[in-house]
Amino acid sequence: MVVKNLKDELNSLDYHGRGIMLARSADGKKAIAVYFIMGRSENSRNRVFVEDGEGIRTQAFDESKMVDPHLIIYAPVRVLGNKTIVTNGDQTDTIYDLMDKQMTFEQALRTREFEDDAPNFTPRISGIIHLENGDMNYALSIIKSADGNPESCERYTYAYSNPLPARAKFIHTYEAAGNPLPSFEGEPKTVELPDLDIDAMTELVWNNLNSDNKVSLFVRYIDIETGKYETRIVNKNK
Repeated sequence: MVVKNLKDELNSLDYHGRGIMLARSADGKKAIAVYFIMGRSENSRNRVFVEDGEGIRTQAFDESKMVDPHLIIYAPVRVLGNKTIVTNGDQTDTIYDLMDKQMTFEQALRTREFEDDAPNFTPRISGIIHLENGDMNYALSIIKSADGNPESCERYTYAYSNPLPARAKFIHTYEAAGNPLPSFEGEPKTVELPDLDIDAMTELVWNNLNSDNKVSLFVRYIDIETGKYETRIVNKNK
């Protein structure tokens, strides 16, 4: 297994698209969720994260400049009991609604496909953290076209039971630059997680995303024993 350096990994691309990182903290006491969005068009960059109940949603920074809310306005984070859902689209609501009806994370995502933004067909990436009996597990999913062909949909789910401290799993939408943009390939990356408090972690992630393309960042630390959490949000637009 290749364990990557978080700072190096965040600097490895100018444009990751959107990214999810889930982890158990270095001291083993916290579940960590990180979600960021990047943008290249004016419409994509015209966004901020705002708190919405126990989760967050995206909204236009300048409503007068919003051209098309399709695919860019959604709730990236929602909480269902002892489960924290993090995704890059409105599949957050699909997971929440269907898990509330006793379907599994994977079953809920079977009802969805990649985004309809030809020619990129951006993957839907999703994560879930589950706390129970003083322990945690989490899963990550990616739904993507078959090598850019929208006639075929590929679905992958990666589940992590009793995850090791200080080892994060990181997934993002795009593998590299290109036209069209190639989808993320392979399993989520394993990243060494520094022993940092939430403010230092937020600063580390934000400062190492490409300054031109980063838009917003969400970081949450959840106490595994109690479920109490702290949240940080950073928006480039202020």
